[in-house]
Amino acid sequence: MSLSLRDQLLQAGLINEKQAKAAAKQPHHQRVDRAPKKPVVVDPAKIAAEKAAAAKAARDAELNKIQRDKAEAKARRAQVKQLIEQNKLPKVESELLYNFIDGKEGKRIRRIPVTPAVRDQLSAGLLWIVRCDGRYEVVPSAIAERIKERDPNAVIPPRVEEASKPAEDDPYKDFVVPDDLMW
Repeated sequence: MSLSLRDQLLQAGLINEKQAKAAAKQPHHQRVDRAPKKPVVVDPAKIAAEKAAAAKAARDAELNKIQRDKAEAKARRAQVKQLIEQNKLPKVESELLYNFIDGKEGKRIRRIPVTPAVRDQLSAGLLWIVRCDGRYEVVPSAIAERIKERDPNAVIPPRVEEASKPAEDDPYKDFVVPDDLMW
């Protein structure tokens, strides 16, 4: 006849006699006393506390979003500054000035000293002017596009030189302005 599990464990030496007697004394199924469910009592203080906690969580989330946005803006400004510092053309001392319009309304005319070659490249759109920390720098157009992705306000778009035809009723249409006129 086969031995019980208790006897097999004793023979194998996995348990001792004291442990076997303690296991025998325990009931096989433990009864769980279930109390009848009580009706749910609405506690106004508990509801108010939950609402306050939810409002605080929303406020904290908004503050975290603002801090995250500020950190991202600061990182973008640092990237723009680094791009400008690494790719700007050296400043020149020249009496030849390039005039450009700055400001959102287009009311401020600024000027920077340039060489004739840089002036031609600025007019052609190969070089662009960018604004950084109140200074104006000249950078290649590819770098200006990368800067514009990070901060559109830092880039001053080049003037597009379009050959406009004079209007029919323009009294000065017969007087052509020369292309090499400097202002």
